[in-house]
Parts: sequence; C-alpha cells; structure tokens
Amino acid sequence: MSDVTQATKTVAIVNTQAPFSSAAGKEALDAALIFGSFEQAISLFFIGDGVFQMIGDQNASSIAVKDYLKTFSALEFYDIENIYLCKESLTERNLPENFHIDNIHVLAQNEFSQRLHSHHVIYRF
Repeated sequence: MSDVTQATKTVAIVNTQAPFSSAAGKEALDAALIFGSFEQAISLFFIGDGVFQMIGDQNASSIAVKDYLKTFSALEFYDIENIYLCKESLTERNLPENFHIDNIHVLAQNEFSQRLHSHHVIYRF
C-alpha cells in the first residue's frame, strides 16, 4: 500500500478539446469543481485545442449552446489556483494571451510536461 494518503495526492485534469466541440470541456470543469469541493489538490492543464477554453470574448449563443466558460470564474472559490496552458499550443493556433480568467500560467512544452507529470493522478478530457 502506498505511503501517500488520499489527502496528499495531487490530481491533474488535462483539457485537450475545444470548448463547444463536445461535452468534454464542461465535464472536465465539473470534475475539477467536485475535487475542489472536497479540498483535493487539483491542477488544470490546457493543451492542443483545449487552450481555446481559456480564450476570452467567446460567444456560445451564436451556435446555440450553453456557455459553461463563465463557470471557470468559480475556480477561485474552490481554491483551484494551478491553471497551466501550453505556450506552443497557443502559438500553433495563433491565439493571443487574452484569457477570461486570471492567474493562468503559460508554460513552454517541457515545463508544462514536467508540471503535469509531477501529479499522482491524471485525468484527460
């Protein structure tokens, strides 16, 4: 049995899909909020098309879907402060660092990978 208790395990949630292409983004956010409500050490990672979830000024009503992106502002109430974006993913998609929430850490791919793999449990959405 592991010496690491459930309370000290760190959880990473990796977002890899654009916000309105499927339910994966909303499900990842819901999972993060659930872990946060139990005071679990949680970090959010955005890579590939997942970086689109953090870009500001999106209008979901134009495609007739519910805009869950506003729910990201609740992360601070759950003490979820470790939010990481892959710099290369932003660059490849020619996206600005115009985010709809604060305290996002944009990391080079090597550092992004190191941070991600320092977690005990990784969920990919």
